[in-house]
Amino acid sequence: MGIQLIYSAFLMIFAYKSPHTPKWAKRIILGAFAYLLSPIDTIPDLTPVLGFTDDLSVITFGLVTIACYIDQEIRQMARAKLAAIFSNVDETALATVDAKL
Repeated sequence: MGIQLIYSAFLMIFAYKSPHTPKWAKRIILGAFAYLLSPIDTIPDLTPVLGFTDDLSVITFGLVTIACYIDQEIRQMARAKLAAIFSNVDETALATVDAKL
């Protein structure tokens, strides 16, 4: 799925856990993850390359919608979680996601 999608997911998870995130934003996060984990997709995940584009689009929409609630602390927690899981994290890819917020 790519490091950018995983980083975006971590941003949304930590934003969901934040007490500063309102309930409507938390519902958007839950909806985006429900679609990501749902076996029923607009484009089946078994389709090479194209199968994950709809998942990426929904996560991106959710992330951009709640972007004002993603502060520096949430970004640091997401980066720390990525560093704990992956040994080589491309900071340029993470900066690309941060730039879109």
